[in-house]
Amino acid sequence: MHLYIIILLLLLSACQPATSVLSGKVICLDAGHGGTAATDTYRVGPTGEREEWINLRVAKHLKELLKAEHALVMMTRTTDTAVSLSERAELAKAQGADVFLSIHHNATADSSVNFPIVYYHGNASENQASVRLGELVIRQLRAALFNDSVAMSLVSDHTIFPKSGTAVLRGTYGIPAIIGEATFFTNPTEEQKLKSEAYNRREAEAYRDALREFFAEPIPLVQEKKVRVPPFTVLQEAERMRPEALAWRENFERGEKQFEKQDWPTAYDYFTQSARSFPDSYLAREVHHYRALILEKMDSLEAAGIAQQRVNEYYVPVK
Repeated sequence: MHLYIIILLLLLSACQPATSVLSGKVICLDAGHGGTAATDTYRVGPTGEREEWINLRVAKHLKELLKAEHALVMMTRTTDTAVSLSERAELAKAQGADVFLSIHHNATADSSVNFPIVYYHGNASENQASVRLGELVIRQLRAALFNDSVAMSLVSDHTIFPKSGTAVLRGTYGIPAIIGEATFFTNPTEEQKLKSEAYNRREAEAYRDALREFFAEPIPLVQEKKVRVPPFTVLQEAERMRPEALAWRENFERGEKQFEKQDWPTAYDYFTQSARSFPDSYLAREVHHYRALILEKMDSLEAAGIAQQRVNEYYVPVK
């Protein structure tokens, strides 16, 4: 009889779900944008699907997945309404969030483009917690949505907003925090996929899996911001929908050809144009490295050092 009870207890124990590493973690989900249909005309795909709708669907799926693992989830918005950037950051800080995750999808003039981009705030050397979270998220997104078949870009938010970075990541600095741009809704094929609830859920599952990995290991510290990299002017969001932004890859290839010919000024101009029009592309790290090499060859050593510092702090290689 005692043996029967012991076996029964062992079977019941085996049926109990293991405690999730997410249990008790406070996670702030920020569905990017909201209520922008009348103002942001570039946040819409070829057949009318708007980014803020996609962001919210993914965030809602992710909320349910995280709650199933007993995480404490807060959302900066639950409807298609505008919430200020400062309010989003303040919510995360006020509730003592362990992670701030801002869910977005991307746009560019080149409709063939589709790959994941993840942003951390500031400098890689100082914000290692967010960099680590970004590494895990971007790998999961690429595996879930691209079958590990595309390039990816893990970059500082200073690549796109050179003077101060993004408001939500700047406002949550000190918390492991990222902006995830899983795919490009300006790609016609991708836009159709993004209309699917099942596809949105797959993306949410990628975020959940990354969060599991993140909390299963020691979390690096977020250090005080001290490193200063001079800003590099780039096209802003709406400007990146202009025709000149289409030449980002072509200008990179032209720059490489002129680099081989040792025509340093022409190569430098092409690389600079590429970096300005698509500063967070999967080629941008290489572009800025070329710029640093050219400046060194032209004996502009101080400028070369700044360009290489930008490579080191703002572009994290991920395999």
